[in-house]
Amino acid sequence: MHTAHLGDLDVSRIGLGAMTMAGTYTSEGALDHDESIRTIHRALDLGVTHIDTAEIYGPFLSEELVGRAVAGRRDEVVIATKFGLVSHRPAADPAPGQIDSRPESIRAAVEGSLRRLGTDRIDLYYQHRVDPAVPIEDTAGAVAELVAEGKVLHLGLCEASPDTIRRAHAVHPVTALQTEYSLWTRDVEAEILPVLRELGIGFVPYSPLGHGLLTGQIRSVDDFADDDWRKTNPRFTGANFARNLALVDEVTAIGAEIGATPAQTALAWILTRGADIAPIPGTRRVARVEENTAADAIELTADQVARLEALEPAAGARHDDANMASIDQ
Repeated sequence: MHTAHLGDLDVSRIGLGAMTMAGTYTSEGALDHDESIRTIHRALDLGVTHIDTAEIYGPFLSEELVGRAVAGRRDEVVIATKFGLVSHRPAADPAPGQIDSRPESIRAAVEGSLRRLGTDRIDLYYQHRVDPAVPIEDTAGAVAELVAEGKVLHLGLCEASPDTIRRAHAVHPVTALQTEYSLWTRDVEAEILPVLRELGIGFVPYSPLGHGLLTGQIRSVDDFADDDWRKTNPRFTGANFARNLALVDEVTAIGAEIGATPAQTALAWILTRGADIAPIPGTRRVARVEENTAADAIELTADQVARLEALEPAAGARHDDANMASIDQ
């Protein structure tokens, strides 16, 4: 496995997202915790050194599974987790909204994550969403205290705007930014990536396979369970879905030229974007992690890269209005 560089943190060029191990995509069938753990073990065996989770996944279940899986192999892996979408306010102190990045809540969150992950340090600790009620300088300062104590090694941000990134970085170095990036979501190329590269911050794309659509395995949303959130995602509905299937067909055709699956083709394209980019395709299946990590060895031709570059971005917003409101803050 080749290596990517997130600031001064080296990780495998392809990582593993552990969100779906907590059942986020319910149409993928019943959860199988043993299979999830086997998937993490297989990823480590294949050279993956970067596993991404969060306290909100489950909540808590994903971190617990990661902790069980890396027991005895902790030094082989960079563990990234996130705070801010689970409230740590006392029961007698309710507050509107879900985001909670008060310094005292960050400290409560990190202690819970350390316990569930069975470790004494978190390698990369992200603010899951920017908290409009807490200045980013206070958030970065709170994490800086945890770094000084050795409980956290690196600070990360998710879905932050260029201005927020700069302000946080001025307080404590930001190692990585995480947001959505794939052949169908390329918004970051305009402003975010230039700022990251100016400041020496790495980039971790989540959903590099378009919430599963770029795998080529989804041809209809009619079979999705009613509680699968993709069923109401703008990109999976109506005319948008039909247009986006056409994009997938183009990716499939290009991959067929070199014997690659659509997922491998989409990941191989991201890997051409720079050594400071480390995607984290998510799965809870051994077969899928084997397919995804094999993209590290795929070489696209200049012509194939150009054809992929020329594809139209996905039709439809990438989230509903409520979720879009917390992005690029």
